Amino acid sequence: MRVTVDEGTCDHHGQCMIACPEVFNLVSPDRLEYVAEPDESLRDCVEEAEAACPTLSILIED
Repeated sequence: MRVTVDEGTCDHHGQCMIACPEVFNLVSPDRLEYVAEPDESLRDCVEEAEAACPTLSILIED
């Protein structure tokens, strides 16, 4: 699984971090860090983060 975040559309609402803090971390109001290739065991929370993103900025690829 590969995760990408479109920094051009991400508004840093932090919903991804709430849904999956093991993968997403809002380190400042305008900077998001994330694990690009998280362990498959985290798929459920990554998918929750993708669904929670109000700007649809998270993409999961297999």
